[in-house]
Amino acid sequence: MHIPDYWRWFSDARFGMFIHWGPYSAIGRGEQVLFRERLDQQAYADAACKWSPQHYDPSVWADVAKRAGMKYAVLGTRHHDGFCLWNSQVTDYSAAAQACGRDLVGEYAEAFREAGLRVGLYYSLCDWRIPGYWEGPEHDPDGWAAFRDYVHAQVTELLSNYGDIDVLWFDGAWPHSAKDWGSLELVEKIRALQPHILVNNRLGTLEPDEITGEHADGGLGAGESRELGDFGTPEHHITADATRLWESCQVPYWRLWGYTIGERWRPADLLLDFLVESAQKGGNLLLNVGPQPDGQLPPQFIERMDKIGRWMDLHGECIYGAEPGEVCEFVTYGRQIRKGSNLYLVIRFWDGRGEVHLAGLETRVRSATLLTTGQSCEFVQTEDDLTLTGLPRECPTELFPVIKLECAEPPKARPWAVDRLWSGDPRRMTPWAASRGSSVWADGKPR
Repeated sequence: MHIPDYWRWFSDARFGMFIHWGPYSAIGRGEQVLFRERLDQQAYADAACKWSPQHYDPSVWADVAKRAGMKYAVLGTRHHDGFCLWNSQVTDYSAAAQACGRDLVGEYAEAFREAGLRVGLYYSLCDWRIPGYWEGPEHDPDGWAAFRDYVHAQVTELLSNYGDIDVLWFDGAWPHSAKDWGSLELVEKIRALQPHILVNNRLGTLEPDEITGEHADGGLGAGESRELGDFGTPEHHITADATRLWESCQVPYWRLWGYTIGERWRPADLLLDFLVESAQKGGNLLLNVGPQPDGQLPPQFIERMDKIGRWMDLHGECIYGAEPGEVCEFVTYGRQIRKGSNLYLVIRFWDGRGEVHLAGLETRVRSATLLTTGQSCEFVQTEDDLTLTGLPRECPTELFPVIKLECAEPPKARPWAVDRLWSGDPRRMTPWAASRGSSVWADGKPR
């Protein structure tokens, strides 16, 4: 997989902030409440036009993201409800034209860029207010054509008025194809306006066999394409894509993306594990937040990001620029992350025994350090095993301790340890089993 130099920042970053925010936040039942509860369209629009977030300060958002160790953000500029957060010239259904009176996208771009963070924009192709979207080109060709032109015009606005945009994150292509949306032509416009931008893979399907009944939550579907897009977007799951860059988008609560009253929050260690797993597999984590209707971030989110940020201050070197692929089996303790000649052991389960065992590492280890405390670790390495000793009995961090192994060369596994349990050639393990004997009796000897 060839990655242009101007995109390398993405694979180095590994951690970003997804922001779902709009007038739906005032309802407090998620970002898709208009459709899922079939609300009255005009009543919803009237309320949206009155929405005015008095405490919106994107520099505060940027500070939280930066403290957490995030390197970029993606703001929802328009979700499926059609309400625009910028000063669009092709509609008055926007924050700038209504009670809010502000270009929320412009303020965001300026604040995050000033904080040294990369700037991304989310844009939903669909608009649940417009009959032509639901009818599609087959049943309302004129309505569809007018709506598609509207979409293209808005994308042009977003990429023309806010400086360099690093990521463009589409959504909502369902149920129409890339041809219906004019996605190839749209991408040409995008490249002309922003040559170095990264575009995701949700621009509609190109081929009939790409259309599935699956949702973006669980596989190819909901407008995801194997062909279009510079990076993949597994949603609510972490699945590597060997053909291109990818990021897993996840929520810090149980399910919804927009602000939801009473949503259950996931703990900081689980959110950190999403990040570690994504980095281990060679991808990014785009972790969502749904700001409150007044523009403030939920305190539960800030608390969790501050915990992860303190962890990243000590252990971030194993996340940024992480390379895909674990080396050998380590699931009984935690996860592994490779980077150059270093192998990082991220300990999810600290057992308090004062030692850690790693089997199957062929590369010679030169030194071992508990990054969490900075202490050197004693170790003994044999042909098949590495045992680290003298570790603290008490877990040295609230989250995951990390041991850094500096190796003589990029780490690789012993031949028998290349594959994981339930994979590879099973006969590679025959000598290991035969070392006990060959019978079913406890001593392995035949009777």
